Amino acid sequence: MNRPHILLVEDEPHIASGLIYNLEEEGYQVTHAGTGEAALQQLWLENFSLVVLDLMLPGISGIEVCQIARKQDPKLPILMLTARGEDKDRIEGLEVGADDYLTKPFNLDEFLLRIKGMLRRSDWYRPRPSRERDYRFGRNSVNLQERTALAGDRQIELTDIEVKLLRIFFQREAEILSRTELLAAAWDLSPDTETRTLDNFVVRLRKYFEPNPSAPVHFQTIRGRGYRFMR
Repeated sequence: MNRPHILLVEDEPHIASGLIYNLEEEGYQVTHAGTGEAALQQLWLENFSLVVLDLMLPGISGIEVCQIARKQDPKLPILMLTARGEDKDRIEGLEVGADDYLTKPFNLDEFLLRIKGMLRRSDWYRPRPSRERDYRFGRNSVNLQERTALAGDRQIELTDIEVKLLRIFFQREAEILSRTELLAAAWDLSPDTETRTLDNFVVRLRKYFEPNPSAPVHFQTIRGRGYRFMR
């Protein structure tokens, strides 16, 4: 069986060398890129199982790399690394296609756990046969198997995290889903780990599918309890 191949995009040599060592100790194949330009070149040359992407890069920014990588491969899992206090960049990174984030400095065990969890979900990069049909609500149509959606006249390429969240929302329509359930379904995480990631993804779904994202009718917040999807 081929080892998962990870692209590590990190410009700080001491951080990169430590992450490369630990990832290789876990059995992963690692390619390192120190700039955004080098990362894009590697993405054109090779197929990767996952990208670890630092947002603060010289030259082409991590945001731009994330955006280009997502357009090139909507199914590629992207874990981005940010410095503390960079909320604006982190939110922008999630909006352009990153699946999750960690803030520096981060716990190495948590970092490796995130990688393991993302790669364990093999449907992220190996399509499975499915008989799923389009799911329709409001003026929207979603095909989870193809990872595509129509929101009115706008066509959307869905990331794998978006597909996972939509699937649980659709399967449990009208039920109130707690943060614990949603984090476990999409990220295999406990509710005390980067919970704002979930909020940001719900905001993204609202931007896609709600007639008025500031007054959602489909992806509702139930204060103190979680979220609910209503067709």
